Formats: sequence, C-alpha cells, structure tokens
Amino acid sequence: MHITLSALLAGGLLSAGIAAAQPCAKPPDVTAFDIAGLKSKLMVTALTCNQQDRYNDFVQRFRSELMTHERALRAYFARAFGGRAQREHDDYITSLANTQSQMGIRQGTLFCQQNVGIFTEVLGLAKGSELAGYAAGKQVAQPIEVVSCPAQTRTAQATTNRR
Repeated sequence: MHITLSALLAGGLLSAGIAAAQPCAKPPDVTAFDIAGLKSKLMVTALTCNQQDRYNDFVQRFRSELMTHERALRAYFARAFGGRAQREHDDYITSLANTQSQMGIRQGTLFCQQNVGIFTEVLGLAKGSELAGYAAGKQVAQPIEVVSCPAQTRTAQATTNRR
C-alpha cells in the first residue's frame, strides 16, 4: 500500500505539472484523450476483473483506430512539451492508469459488477469509426484537465489566411 500511495502522490504531482504548462487541445487531441481514457479504463477493468481476453479482443478489433489516436496524442505532447514530450506522455499514461485504479479501489467489490459490461458495449460497436463517439460519451476520468481550444470563427480564419 505504501508503494501505491507513493506512486499516486507522484502521479498527482506529475499531472499537476502537466496541467500547468499544456496548450489547449484541438478536436483531434480531445478525441485522442478520450480514447486513451477508455483504453485505460478497459485495461484496469480487464486486470481487476480477469477480462484479459476481452481486452485483447478490443485491442485487436480497434487496432487501427487506437494507433491513429495514439499518434494524435503523441503529436499533442510533442507540440505541448517539445523535448520533454516522451517523458510527459509516459507520465500522463501512468497517471491515467493510477486514476482508473483509484476509482476501482473506491468502488471496492462492486467494481467488476459495475464495469465489466463496458466490454459488451464497446465490442458491440458496429464499426471502428463509432469508437470516438463512444469514448467521448463515457466521460472517463482524466488525471489532467483537457482544455479545448476555442473554436475559430470564419472571420478569424479569413484574417489569419490573409496574413
């Protein structure tokens, strides 16, 4: 328990550092964070509830979409942190898993009963293009605040294009 608490405290400090310096997230970035959150939730559920085969089915079925969104997430961290991108990305993934694990600990013995159904839902999607909308609708807890960039208006875009 001492190691877990230390890891969580370190994760909390890391996520606080990430939140302080991160730029706004463009729509593809927001989707990438949603997908990362869903994937982490599924991984923690699989490990906690002995659902590894279903997690593997998820990864195999949505491999292309997962890879696309992982590239978008890496691009966000590269844009946000430059030379520290890989370390910040790794810290985010670790903090995300810690956040999901802590939610499981708080739910206690009800965790599996309340969360295993997510595999049936996600594996029931008709096609990979539905994954992003599904992930966004799940609103999985994130260890950082993902702030969306303000939408550009046509006037702002036209002004930018004229320069």
